[in-house]
Amino acid sequence: MAFVPSTEAERVIASADRFTTLLSDKTGYVFEGKVPTSYSAAIEAICTGKVHMGTLATFAYILAHEKCGVDCALVSSRYGSPFYTGQIIAGADTGITKITDLKGKTMCWVDAASTSGYIIPRIGLMAEGVDPDKDLAQQTEVGTHDGVALAVYQGDCDAGATYVDARNAIEDEYPDVKDKTVVVSTSPPIPNDGLQFIKDFPPDMRKKIVEAILDIMETDEGVEAIGAAYGWDAVVEKDDSFYDDFRAVLDASGVDVEELAK
Repeated sequence: MAFVPSTEAERVIASADRFTTLLSDKTGYVFEGKVPTSYSAAIEAICTGKVHMGTLATFAYILAHEKCGVDCALVSSRYGSPFYTGQIIAGADTGITKITDLKGKTMCWVDAASTSGYIIPRIGLMAEGVDPDKDLAQQTEVGTHDGVALAVYQGDCDAGATYVDARNAIEDEYPDVKDKTVVVSTSPPIPNDGLQFIKDFPPDMRKKIVEAILDIMETDEGVEAIGAAYGWDAVVEKDDSFYDDFRAVLDASGVDVEELAK
């Protein structure tokens, strides 16, 4: 089971170990949690059969579905919703208060396959007349959302893109992070990440695993295990059609998923 590295690796690894132990106890199956080095590596792992299940983020899932038929089974819920929003943050002393102020500035992204940390904010910049590849002074992929928040806080980048509000993950260590950074913009609602299976995964095993996860997520122990890495507070059963509206957004903005999946 691949756990995407959307936050610091140690936290994801610990969460993966706890959650797969609960899942093994519940189903009698043996699970091994793996944390790929990037979103792209997670797609590659699930499409080559190195893993059989994954917690792919929205855009990564859409790519994997197009590329090799990976199929959604569950969608996560945070604060009672299967949707979330992204944000662009900037250093409070950079003078950046709106998207157009990003011209000539340095920008931190999460990963090229991150929905809220790359895909959607780049679309937002283009909509405001800012071409990321021409108008930004420099672009850096940090790898995690909390990493982007830290980079902006420390001044390594003038601005960065994360989910709302990735700054919470570093606030204990850097309590003034929300004083030294400002939110420049927020995105429209984005479908949440979730749990997906490789194509042709045995239906009886899939059904048993999905039912087990639904049961586990009804417990405090289960929510704490997966929530430590991803902040999930529940899961809901959804199929691939849940992401169709988001695909329409990508299509309208000129993102060619078929071409990217090649």
